Amino acid sequence: MDEQSSMSKDEDVIEGSNGKDAVTSEGNSDMEPYVGMEFESEEAAKVFYDAYATHLGFIMRVDAFRRSMRDGKVVWRRLVCNKEGFRKTRPKRSENRKPRAITREGCKAMIVVKKEKSGKWIVTRFVKEHNHPLVVTPANGRRTVLLSQTPDEKDVKIRELMAELQRERKRSAAYQEQLDMVLREMEEHSNHLSRNIDGIVQSVKEIESKRVAPSNS
Repeated sequence: MDEQSSMSKDEDVIEGSNGKDAVTSEGNSDMEPYVGMEFESEEAAKVFYDAYATHLGFIMRVDAFRRSMRDGKVVWRRLVCNKEGFRKTRPKRSENRKPRAITREGCKAMIVVKKEKSGKWIVTRFVKEHNHPLVVTPANGRRTVLLSQTPDEKDVKIRELMAELQRERKRSAAYQEQLDMVLREMEEHSNHLSRNIDGIVQSVKEIESKRVAPSNS
């Protein structure tokens, strides 16, 4: 990529030279990004581009990043359309499985932001054109985008949720086993009581029969 190749190995951040004020209305969806546009932070750039994407009719995806070799902090970030790239082809597992919907169409729309020495983030590349129709949806009906999470962080979260689900399933199975054991004990106790009652009733009958026998003779 042009931005990545232009970054030297010894210098991961750049000085601002355009003298423009940083954008303070990051959520203003009516404003179009432009090269040289500045933000107070990486998160502000994400919020702005996400609002712009919602207004225009596409979904933003937080994409590649680059860290400083000095302190390991992110100093370069690419924000793209969710239809960027192409889905990797995998061997078919079954002929009966429905083909997955095409969600990536090689769209090139993006912005690239880079951190300056001043601490502000500047747009170094902006691609406006999309290669697919744009569909504007109501803000309350749109899928919430996790702005602060990278794809790797989302994968970690998914693994954590899956592990938690497995733990809950095991706990549920243990509770079910305990419940079944209690029910079996209750059934055994009920049968024991029934046998005792039957024995008592039989004993009473025998006593009554003995009392009746002498009187008849």
